[in-house]
Amino acid sequence: MPSQNREIVHKLFNDLFNKGNLAVADEIIAANHLHHDPATPDFGKGPDGQKQIVTLYRKAFPDLLFTIDQIIDADDFVTTRYTSTGTHKGELRGIAPTNKAIKVEGVVINRISRGRIAESWVNWDALGLMEQLGVVTALEKAKAQAAK
Repeated sequence: MPSQNREIVHKLFNDLFNKGNLAVADEIIAANHLHHDPATPDFGKGPDGQKQIVTLYRKAFPDLLFTIDQIIDADDFVTTRYTSTGTHKGELRGIAPTNKAIKVEGVVINRISRGRIAESWVNWDALGLMEQLGVVTALEKAKAQAAK
């Protein structure tokens, strides 16, 4: 039987990120939520910061879909290994739409407190995303050279 903490994390992925239902952030994100992700801009604390993150990625990838590959629930922490897919149809931090399909894997550890996500530590393949979008040319050239 899923724990309450797992259900909160499922809402984060399924309702907030996948469906883009921003109102969910007010239900599941703590007012002082801290989001630790070196690959994503710091939009500040709480639900509003999380809404801006969702908006950033959903504008760039309107068909963004997160699939939970594995979830581990331990005390106040829920660790989730996920795969995200989408098509780059909108601007992403200065990168014009490429119409390229992407597939990116990541891991997030969420600390739950009083029924809300209080803190998140995110680690995802940001370099792989940039490579798939074709904006990391030096790496692409090196891979092509190695394949010869």
